[in-house]
Amino acid sequence: MNIRAIAARALGPVIGRKESLNTALPRALQQCPESDRALLQQICYGTMRFLPRLSCLAHLLLKKPFKPQDQDLYALVLLGFYQLLEMRVPAHAAISETVEAASQLNKEWAKGLLNALLRNLQREQDSLFEQLSEQPEFRYNHPQWMIAKLQHNWPEHWQAILEQNSQQPPMTLRVNQQKCSRDNYLQQLSDAGIAASATPYSSVGIQLESPVDVNILPGFAYGFASVQDEAAQLSGELLDLQPGQRVLDACAAPGGKLCHILEHQPDLSHVTAVELEHNRANRIEENLCRLNLTAEVIIADAATNTWWDGVEYDRILVDAPCSAAGVIRRNPDIKHLRQNEDIKPLAELQLAILGNCWQMLKPGGRLVYATCSVFPQENERVIERFTKIQTDVRHLPIDANWGIERPFGRQLFPQPQGHDGFYYAVLLKDQN
Repeated sequence: MNIRAIAARALGPVIGRKESLNTALPRALQQCPESDRALLQQICYGTMRFLPRLSCLAHLLLKKPFKPQDQDLYALVLLGFYQLLEMRVPAHAAISETVEAASQLNKEWAKGLLNALLRNLQREQDSLFEQLSEQPEFRYNHPQWMIAKLQHNWPEHWQAILEQNSQQPPMTLRVNQQKCSRDNYLQQLSDAGIAASATPYSSVGIQLESPVDVNILPGFAYGFASVQDEAAQLSGELLDLQPGQRVLDACAAPGGKLCHILEHQPDLSHVTAVELEHNRANRIEENLCRLNLTAEVIIADAATNTWWDGVEYDRILVDAPCSAAGVIRRNPDIKHLRQNEDIKPLAELQLAILGNCWQMLKPGGRLVYATCSVFPQENERVIERFTKIQTDVRHLPIDANWGIERPFGRQLFPQPQGHDGFYYAVLLKDQN
């Protein structure tokens, strides 16, 4: 089947806000010859990465919007635009292949329209760009609500955040120090012809010069390394893990931070991982299996205590559900799927999970709160609210050379060829 047709079928439900790219793309890859899978991924991720800008162009060129049942055709237009503007595919090939894809979608009638739209963009690109130059969604390649929110929250940083959100992220590894040292693994990568360097903030992180298939990474199948962004690796040290402790990882899927906990301190007495969704819990089990690690995995709601056995924990990691606004580079459909009205309910859920887990923490224990968001409403303001509600909590400022210090916690922004956007706060429970 035509790769553009497969991509359009995958992107249609995402653009229609019926599913995420993480759900739609694996299904599409199964229909695609292995030799074309990289191209399919590039088209799907790239189209979603530049969707706000591409949508502005489509709105300008289309005389009327597509009907709901023709979202696949709209996706075809957008991915055609993406190829012409951002890919090295020769224009004639991009146009002919995209137009031909309409036949495979059983929409032969649309071929003339597609051809006209693509050729109009090709001919009138400079004029169209000039007409749209003052439109924020086109200029910054983000929805208006997100631009306004970032401007308000981060007046000194918003433009840099928006710029990074439109870039491709680096591939970063976490070295399993139970298997080898970071220096040793860097040497193994060098011997395999894979250019890499140590990350500046995580003591177990390695950043690759270019992404590679995990199957060619030395010892990957045997657990020598895992793919994990540097910002996400910082939780291991913040937890201050000690031998013999009981640890809870709430909202644990896909299990990267959980596995890091087990690698970082192999002599813990018990580790519990809680995850609400059954299919995401399967990802935890897969990661534990590859790394030959053990934890108690419970499918339950971290905002309730019905699953808890009543034995308190020494350390708790609350990696709370959030807007994921700090990892847009890796999940570009977030710009389209998230809405401004999502943020307040997420903040209420975060506060509920935090309050529920707090009762499970021993006096003298430590809780690390984390999100992959750059919105203060989900981060420092949640912690501030919690410290006003809870009388036995003490906020511990994080002394670190990464991110920026906030009144509560520490905020990281996505960096050029560096870590993603992330937030951490450390809370201590009073002894009395």
